[in-house]
Amino acid sequence: MLEQPLNNIPSYQSLMKPVLIALKDGDLLNIPQIYERVVNELSLAEELVNLRIPSGRATYIRSRIGWSKTYLVKAKLIEQPKRGHCIITQRGLDALGSNRLIDNQYLNQFSEFISFKMNSDDVTQVSSNAVAKEIDSFNELPPLEQIDNAFQSLNASLADEVLEAILAASPKFFEQLVVDLMVAMGYGGSRKDAGQATQYTQDGGIDGIIKEDKLGLEMIYLQAKRYQASNTVGRPDIQAFAGALDMHRAKKGVFITTSRFSKEAQDFVSLIEKKIVLIDGKQLTELMIEHSLGVTVKQTYTIKAVDSDYFIED
Repeated sequence: MLEQPLNNIPSYQSLMKPVLIALKDGDLLNIPQIYERVVNELSLAEELVNLRIPSGRATYIRSRIGWSKTYLVKAKLIEQPKRGHCIITQRGLDALGSNRLIDNQYLNQFSEFISFKMNSDDVTQVSSNAVAKEIDSFNELPPLEQIDNAFQSLNASLADEVLEAILAASPKFFEQLVVDLMVAMGYGGSRKDAGQATQYTQDGGIDGIIKEDKLGLEMIYLQAKRYQASNTVGRPDIQAFAGALDMHRAKKGVFITTSRFSKEAQDFVSLIEKKIVLIDGKQLTELMIEHSLGVTVKQTYTIKAVDSDYFIED
């Protein structure tokens, strides 16, 4: 009985154009405002609007509008100048003016979307044909592989949301986050005993100190740089951090940024005697998700298989 109503709910791809239409006047809208405009634009029946996905945590239409928005953001047809708010870009206006069908195939022409779909930071290593092939072959995959692919897409989107939340927070919060992450990864034991953020603005180039082990036989010094993705951390920043380690007679350090490290910065750490680990924005969000820092479990699915032993008769 549920199948027929579901067939009447627009897919997330078919919702891309209505989302753009909701933003076409150039207004900065929050997600609920976009949702309201899309529902009104499509004149959806209340029965469809209230239909919930099996978990009961969200309605189908809200979930699909959300994914449509995510894909449009990845393709740069809309932007999010602040958390939870969207505005259309010139690329989005051009898409509306083209009178073309706006779906994944249309978005494949943009390198930013290709990078997102292939989970790659280097768009020169992937092509629109590769993405199109991956999308077209999705339905040919066995169910378990489809689930795995969907899981990877969900985590990629979550990583972007985590990074967005970090960039919206204060620099002081980010310094504390870095210490919390190290503790979550098992360094030093408890949060109270193992990690500490140094006094703000009086750190001498060090943003955090953490025990490498519970006994504190050796300390790890931390540096945290909360930069936008376009602001690459270069060799001079790493050299300055290495100098700060010298001041503390430290041998080990971790430099964490929300952006990226230049090749020169990466080469430098391989040439010096000190052990400095570099963690960029991509690895940072992956570690936070892996160690459940700043994220929570939204839904759990258990995949079961036949217990062959149970059916063995004596």
